Amino acid sequence: MDHVALFTETSRACSKLITKRYSTSFTLGIRTLDRRFHLPVYSVYGFVRWADEIVDTFHEHDKAALFQDFKRQTYEALDLRISLNPVLHAFQDVVHQYGIDREFIDAFLYSMEMDLDDRSYNQSLYEKYIYGSAEVVGLMCLRIFCEGDEAQFARLRESARRLGSAFQKINFLRDIRSDYQERGRVYFPGVQYERFTDEVKQTIEADIRADFEAGYAGIVQLPRAARMGVYLAYVYYLKLFHKIRQLPAQRILGERVRVPNNTKLLLLLGSYFRYQLARV
Repeated sequence: MDHVALFTETSRACSKLITKRYSTSFTLGIRTLDRRFHLPVYSVYGFVRWADEIVDTFHEHDKAALFQDFKRQTYEALDLRISLNPVLHAFQDVVHQYGIDREFIDAFLYSMEMDLDDRSYNQSLYEKYIYGSAEVVGLMCLRIFCEGDEAQFARLRESARRLGSAFQKINFLRDIRSDYQERGRVYFPGVQYERFTDEVKQTIEADIRADFEAGYAGIVQLPRAARMGVYLAYVYYLKLFHKIRQLPAQRILGERVRVPNNTKLLLLLGSYFRYQLARV
C-alpha cells in the first residue's frame, strides 16, 4: 500500500471511530450494510457529525468562527482532493469516488449554519432546514448505495428524502425540550413551546407517518447490499416514533424518549430475520 492510500485508509478509520463513539444506532445500521459500504458511509457520518458538533456543542468558543473555518476547509478539501484534517480527507475522497453532488454539501452546510442563530422557523425555513440537515444526508448515502446507477438514484431519490425527513422530525419531537431550553429553538413552524398540546403533537405525527410510508416504499427497492442497513434505521426510528406517540404532549416536554441499547439489539435481530426471509 502506498502512503497516500494509507493516509486515506487511516482517515476513514478516524471517521469510523467517530461514528462508534457518537452513535450506537448508526454504527449498528452500518454493520448490516455490505462491507464495501462501511467505510464510505462512516466517512459521510464523520463529516456531518463534526459539523453538527461545532454548532451544537462548543458554547464557550466562537462557534461562528469555528464553523466558517470548517466550511472553508471543506471546500478546500473538495477542490484540492486532500486535507490534513482526516475527517475532511475521508469525506472528500468519498465525494469524488461516488459522485456526491456539491449541491447536497452546500445545502447541508447552510442548514448547519442556520443553527448558529436561535430562531423560530416558518414553513419555508423549516423545509429548507430539514432538506439540508437530513434529506441530503440520505441522498449522499444513496449515491454510495447506487454506485453510479443514475436511473436507480433518480427512482429512489424522493423516497430517500422522505425517509430523512421522517427521521429528522422525530428527532425534533424527541429533543423539543432541550432544543428550546438549551438553544432557544423551536423547529416546528407556528408551534410555541409553551402551547405544545396533544392536538399540535398529533398534527406533527400525521405528517411523520406520511413521510414514513413514502420512505418505506423506497427501502424495498434499494440494492440488496444496502437494504438491511437502511431498514434497520427505519425500524429503530419507527420504534422511537411509537414510544413518542404513546405519550401525552406534556410528557414529551418533560423527558427525552430513548430506545435502550438492548432493544436496539433486538431490533437488529428482528431486522436480520426479516431480511433473510426476504420480507423487506
